[in-house]
Amino acid sequence: MSTLSTPQQQAGILSFYDAPEQGPQMNAKALLIAVILFALIVLVFNHFAVA
Repeated sequence: MSTLSTPQQQAGILSFYDAPEQGPQMNAKALLIAVILFALIVLVFNHFAVA
């Protein structure tokens, strides 16, 4: 009996997600805090910007 394969498997797309993570690791809480701080800085600068 032959096995079924999806087009994603044939294209190698699914193997991308199985690759070991070698990039920089970042805590989710730290990332959330960094995004919130960046948004606040942008809002403050936008508020005081002189057009």
